[in-house]
Amino acid sequence: MTDDYLNKPISFGAPPTSGIAASPQLQPLSPYLNYDARYLQAQPEFIFPEGASKQRGRFELAFSQIGSSAMIGACIGGAGGLYNGINATRLAKQTGKLRRTQLLNHVMKQGAATANTFGTIAVMYSAFGVVLQYARGEDDEINTIAAGGATGLLYKSTAGLRKCAIGGGIGLALSSMYVLWCMAGGGSKKLSDLKSQYL
Repeated sequence: MTDDYLNKPISFGAPPTSGIAASPQLQPLSPYLNYDARYLQAQPEFIFPEGASKQRGRFELAFSQIGSSAMIGACIGGAGGLYNGINATRLAKQTGKLRRTQLLNHVMKQGAATANTFGTIAVMYSAFGVVLQYARGEDDEINTIAAGGATGLLYKSTAGLRKCAIGGGIGLALSSMYVLWCMAGGGSKKLSDLKSQYL
């Protein structure tokens, strides 16, 4: 492609007789799809600043994690509420509109409560993860494990020291299992890199 070609006016009429667009393989399929080859440039779909990471950080992921956690909690709570409502209305021998109303009340009440619980835990976990990422200057598996343990501690902090320790242990165990599952899925290279870095 020469500079003379770029200086020529753009033609939207008949296909050109020379250049890239004249080759039979690149001929447009219809007259409405005629194009100028000057506009076909191989550029990346997204533009990243110099030195920026090409994947989303914890802050960007926090919003989707919180929303999906609340939705999963609503589904789980709604299913549990439906089960409890069916049992409660059967024992009370309710039928018709009254039974449907009671079922709906059970589903909405338990679904909202579980969605709030899951959403609160996701907000705490995301906040700890973002703070740890900015404090340590890197985003790795240690942040995930520490954020999980801190979330369990904070969530159960008002229930007494024993339950607070149990909550922290559960959060630490769940986040550790998640990290091990991710590392096992990433192959042995990731495990060996982590061993060589910390052991």
